Amino acid sequence: MAELNGRPVGPDALLALALTNYGHFTTMRVENRRVRGLGLHMQRLVRDCRSVFGAELDPERVLGHVRGAVGDLDGSVVVRVTVFDPAIDLGHPATAAEPGILVTVRPAPGLPLPPLRVRTVRHRREVPAVKHTGLFGLLHARREAQLDGYDDALFVGPDAQVSEGGTWNVGFVDDDGVVWPDAEVLPGVTAALLRQCADGRTAPVTLADAGGMRAAFAANAAIGVRAVACIDDIALDTGHPLLARLREAYSALPGEPL
Repeated sequence: MAELNGRPVGPDALLALALTNYGHFTTMRVENRRVRGLGLHMQRLVRDCRSVFGAELDPERVLGHVRGAVGDLDGSVVVRVTVFDPAIDLGHPATAAEPGILVTVRPAPGLPLPPLRVRTVRHRREVPAVKHTGLFGLLHARREAQLDGYDDALFVGPDAQVSEGGTWNVGFVDDDGVVWPDAEVLPGVTAALLRQCADGRTAPVTLADAGGMRAAFAANAAIGVRAVACIDDIALDTGHPLLARLREAYSALPGEPL
């Protein structure tokens, strides 16, 4: 299901998004019309709209479109809100200043998902602080990892510092608790909520450090807390008790009503 500005959307209205791929988005897991970190998702959209379009986005307008798209659906769904200007000109992107709100709804995956096997790749997302629609680099890295027998890619910078996955933040577990990489990454909503659930610290994590961790996990709104089984050929403990505690604490968050 897809709606643009509260109305069913046809392919012509999506041509600008498909052909220019200039915009930003957030993805939320809606469970019985409640969203963990809903306010943080709205803050992200407002902040990124200023960065991408130089425009102010009304979060109440966004929520109205989300409520309309979800309707009276029961259970769990994944809602993506994409903000883009259907009138954007590829040659003059500076004129794009009237972004529309595209809301798409799809079934949510059952949780927990099986552990991820990830391959490291030298990569840094463009404008990492913005959750933008420029996904080619990360999808190419994911594809190459899958062709090599892994599930996804884990980004490492030229300084050998681990940063993030393509569509998820990564956290590690050492003898002292949770470690979040000190790197330029997307400030994830799920990661922010997990920081509230459990004490942790932010520190540089090199590839060598990552291989010596007790455990690791991927975190985003759609998957919650997903264990990482291995990084390259280094196996990690997917049954570490702290992973279960993080998952339980996150699942217990009541969420905010739409």
